[in-house]
Amino acid sequence: MLDVMCLSSPLQTLLGCVSTPSPRYLCKIRSCQVQATPPSSVILNADGSGKFSQKLHGSNLASGRDESVSPFVSQGNGVGIIGGVSVDTTLKFLRKLVELSSEDGGNSIPFVLCSDPLLSKDLLSHERSYIVSTTSKVESLKVDSSSIVQTLRNKRVFLENSGARCIVMPCNVSHSWYEQVSEGCSVPFLHMAECVAKELKEAKLKPLEAGSPLRIGVLATNAILAAGFYKQKLQNEGFEVVLPDRATMEHTVIPAIEALNRKDMEGACNLLRIALQVLLVRAASSVVLASDDMQDLLPPNDPLLKKCTDPMEALARSTIKCVKSSGGG
Repeated sequence: MLDVMCLSSPLQTLLGCVSTPSPRYLCKIRSCQVQATPPSSVILNADGSGKFSQKLHGSNLASGRDESVSPFVSQGNGVGIIGGVSVDTTLKFLRKLVELSSEDGGNSIPFVLCSDPLLSKDLLSHERSYIVSTTSKVESLKVDSSSIVQTLRNKRVFLENSGARCIVMPCNVSHSWYEQVSEGCSVPFLHMAECVAKELKEAKLKPLEAGSPLRIGVLATNAILAAGFYKQKLQNEGFEVVLPDRATMEHTVIPAIEALNRKDMEGACNLLRIALQVLLVRAASSVVLASDDMQDLLPPNDPLLKKCTDPMEALARSTIKCVKSSGGG
């Protein structure tokens, strides 16, 4: 297993890679910004359960002794981030978090990121297990997800111990197990669908037809729709939820993802437009693009994007509010 841990703060950016050829992991950290004093290195130790401890080296080398350090984010206003299916999507979230938190000219919010390629592979396998074919029944292949849940929980515990003020998962599929992963968490653990639902509620949208219920569409893969958390969170805020029917899934959404996997960007983009239009025709005031694969298919100036809600942006804004409201502003 290869696990990448990134720590960013206004003072320094640290990047570490943890390999696991044995039950103990060695992580070498390098600084990505010039500092007045050289950064200390961090050694991460983990037992078989994935629990980490850390030691600080470097600042006390002259005295010949090491000091244990906890937490990583000593300022008390850091964010713990668990990466998901796509590295690109995680980086997109980080860019939004940094840009939004520093748009007033201040420092961006520090964060600790856990990005695990093996976890990404398992999440992708789970998501694809719900997509059999465009010509056969869409059903789950019943992939065992217990190892995914345990891995996500281990990373959540590590981030708690790192001093994170709140924890987020910028990955739609990971929220299929949100309850199990967040159980017992000692800090706020934000739910992406709940952030979306609250933002849409605060936006005070109006129904397309007077007297009609306010409808919100959700466009996602079968795995995310089957988990049902977007529907639940939106209904909790009083919205009527519009989901793609089977024909839309089989003839537009699934083919769009298959086209994307073939690197047929134009075909995937055209199919996505059709799927969005189908939901909007069904009187949806806005459509939540709840799929990591579909986020960046449409060009920024596409008129359809004005009718869409980006969960990553909603999560980034909610993360900043959470940190500031808890005194870490």
